[in-house]
Amino acid sequence: MREYSISPDGEKFLLPGPDDYAEEYRRLEHIVQEQRELGREIVVVMGVGFVGAVMAAVVADSEDKNSNPIKFVIGMQRPSTRSYWKIPLLNRGLPPVQAEDPEVAPMIHRCVNEKKTLTATYTYDALKFADVVVVDVQCDYLKESLGDVRTGWTEMDALEKSLEIIAEHISPDTLVLIETTVAPGTTEQVAYPIMRKVFQKRGIKSAPLLSHSFERVMPGKNYVASIRDFWRVCSGINEEATNRVVKFLDEVINTEKYPLTVLSRPIESETTKIVENSFRATILAFLDEWSLFAERNGVDLIKVLEAIKVRPTHSNIIFPGPGIGGYCLPKDGGLGVWAYRHIHGFEDNIFKITPLAIDINDTRSLHVAQLTRDALRNMSRPLAAAEILILGASYREDVGDTRYSGSELIVRRLTEMGAELRVHDPYVKHWWEIEKQDEYPSSTRSLKRFFRNQDKLSELHVHQDLNEALNGTDALIFAVRHHHYLDLDPDHVVEKAGGPLAVIDCFGILDDNKIKRYFELGCEVKGLGRGHVKRIKDQVRSEREEMLMALSAGGDPDSAEKKA
Repeated sequence: MREYSISPDGEKFLLPGPDDYAEEYRRLEHIVQEQRELGREIVVVMGVGFVGAVMAAVVADSEDKNSNPIKFVIGMQRPSTRSYWKIPLLNRGLPPVQAEDPEVAPMIHRCVNEKKTLTATYTYDALKFADVVVVDVQCDYLKESLGDVRTGWTEMDALEKSLEIIAEHISPDTLVLIETTVAPGTTEQVAYPIMRKVFQKRGIKSAPLLSHSFERVMPGKNYVASIRDFWRVCSGINEEATNRVVKFLDEVINTEKYPLTVLSRPIESETTKIVENSFRATILAFLDEWSLFAERNGVDLIKVLEAIKVRPTHSNIIFPGPGIGGYCLPKDGGLGVWAYRHIHGFEDNIFKITPLAIDINDTRSLHVAQLTRDALRNMSRPLAAAEILILGASYREDVGDTRYSGSELIVRRLTEMGAELRVHDPYVKHWWEIEKQDEYPSSTRSLKRFFRNQDKLSELHVHQDLNEALNGTDALIFAVRHHHYLDLDPDHVVEKAGGPLAVIDCFGILDDNKIKRYFELGCEVKGLGRGHVKRIKDQVRSEREEMLMALSAGGDPDSAEKKA
């Protein structure tokens, strides 16, 4: 029985059957022949997800000094029920990823339908045509417990299998560029032996041309620029591979303005990415304890950080929000900790700060549930059965990426505590980690396993109409700084909710005037790192008491109200 792959918009695509592969190969063979006659290099991008899809388009859009296309790109995706839909969408010129960046959709449309320098396929035989293979296959770090990264492990299976398949198909002089973030040592001590062994079985005497250059992709308004117009680090396994990867990157990204950093060995390039992301994750984890300090001592950490940013050396300090999401920061340090023992064979415990930072970031979201409980309690309302609206499912502002989202843990902990959850996010149509929690990202990896009472979440769907989502809400959680939420009027929120509600600010979205207005409307307000809200609450209470005293003394109510 043939299976289907369903896109986020609900369109069904029949997975290819055995007879389809020969026809697909002939299609590619014909296209590649035409492209070679035009003098274009053939690039296969393995994996067309958040990184690979846009990387493929950037490469396909590259031109020489005379504005002539110089590359033809084949985006390759394994034909699974989960992701096959990306292939037919790409071949229509439609992006398989959602982004705020206005460049993404037009660039993909242009490359597919106008320049005709980009196509997508499901057959590994496409690798036979490649001059360059860019590997964007997932290499995840799986955690076996919440808040203890040391119990996890690096999931190498998909990457290792892909490298073996690549080695079985490519020509000996094909450059293989690993763009995936990997455990330090992977290129030289995992990828090279795998490919070398396959080459030997094929009778190929030369060494595989392996290189590494990690991506610094930032989904959002600068999605394309974070690939094309940004600094890159690269390295090759030998001199020829190094020269080839430098030449390739010089041709497809803006190295004139953003020069390449060429390192001596792939392990140095791999380590660069891990240290880079671990540094940022550590700074964010450091602020967690000061966030709690601020809450308990009447301090607004948002104002503190703004005061610190005035100093140029500290201008990049940022508020951590409700957990550190996205594909990189929550896990990359774990790749390094794991590699130290399992790739390089050391048994001593040198890592102290890196794993601790990950553990803190992983569990920060759980505090939001406590704040929500306390806010409702202050309104004499129980958390159990309360209708709670989460504003934002994605991991950061103005993107549709829900991977490792802090909002997921908020939803799961509040559900465990008996609340009824609803979610709004303008960028997320389907929250697969929630809607398909028994199978996504796999049957054994859902965060559902760390919480009780989760079955009903399979019925949770992301609202697109905010007013509809607000109706009947008991508590509102500002979980993500989407621009749609920054200017929400408290009066409008309370009106649509049907009365006063608990408001929890996880990201410094509310200024003091809005906090005050919520209190004036009978709401309760709390926030991560926002200990000063009690002063505002006391101020509103004092002003209200003054007004009531003036009224009881026979004063002018209008004058008293204006004073209040």
